[in-house]
Amino acid sequence: MPTPRGGGIGGRDALLTALNEEETALQESRHDGSVDTDSSGRSQASTKSISGTIFEPHIENGRQYANTNYYMPNDDAEETRLSVVHQSFLLLLEDQLTIARIPDDIKRVLDVGTGSGDWAIAMGERYPNAEIVATDISSYSQPPTVPPNVFFQIDDAREEWTYGSAFDLIHIRCLNGAFSNWAHIYHEAFRHLKAGGIIEIVDVGLIRALEPSRASYLSIYNGVLQSAAEKAGITVSLEHLRKSVVEASGLSILRTTTMEFPLGNHPEDSRLKMVGKMALIAALEGLESTALRLLTKELEWEPDSVRDLCSKVVHDITRRGARASVPCQFLVARKLLEME
Repeated sequence: MPTPRGGGIGGRDALLTALNEEETALQESRHDGSVDTDSSGRSQASTKSISGTIFEPHIENGRQYANTNYYMPNDDAEETRLSVVHQSFLLLLEDQLTIARIPDDIKRVLDVGTGSGDWAIAMGERYPNAEIVATDISSYSQPPTVPPNVFFQIDDAREEWTYGSAFDLIHIRCLNGAFSNWAHIYHEAFRHLKAGGIIEIVDVGLIRALEPSRASYLSIYNGVLQSAAEKAGITVSLEHLRKSVVEASGLSILRTTTMEFPLGNHPEDSRLKMVGKMALIAALEGLESTALRLLTKELEWEPDSVRDLCSKVVHDITRRGARASVPCQFLVARKLLEME
């Protein structure tokens, strides 16, 4: 079956070009490593596998989705956008994969909602003696070479987690709107963390402009997106990162940090300028990816109307002086030791 087109604003070629342009700034040495596996190549400590899973794509309005309810697509264009998002985070964090301190002898890591798998693969390369379990509700195409300590699995985090061994680190990034019940996610994470283990949750908010009154289409976009999400029983805000929501599961918050993704080359700092160029591409491509299913399904918009609004938002956030940005919130929490 041909892969449906990605109906984004800039197109996949623009994303790939951007990745190639920034590649020299993101080189990282690779390491060899291994973990115990069974005859099928699965990790002995995991309960589900990507092998043998039959993925039935759902095609709507020219985009491919994993199922009938999750609002984000999983086609080639989205996979490429997710790779750009990963590179944007690397630039923002100055080549770090987390803000949490990771011990060199870390043994077991879970990446929930891994998407294109870039973060999990990078972790596997940097920590060759650790087992990295990367899960998602559907499979994306994987690169020709994946570190032998990285295991991709089909799994739905909304259900009961069934991992056989606890984790030292659980990582959740950019799953805003993926879950209607974040309390369940935090409860399961608590159950599957080792005592003293760490969870890092990272998410981004809605695009904002320096002068909202001059970004009327952006305001409309954000408003209808929030309305559609509310009707779908999810949120596209950062409410799930509130202290009370996280700590209700028994997790103890260690650190919260808010950063900004500039959109465009308006920052004076050369590193942030590079961040802005990369983040702008991801944001422009994300306009349709985020809105298309939500608005057509929940608010009964026509697909062409959604795409027309997205095109107008592009003008709002790329016009001279817009200085658009996206807030990014990091939260690190810990499962306390029994004696604490």
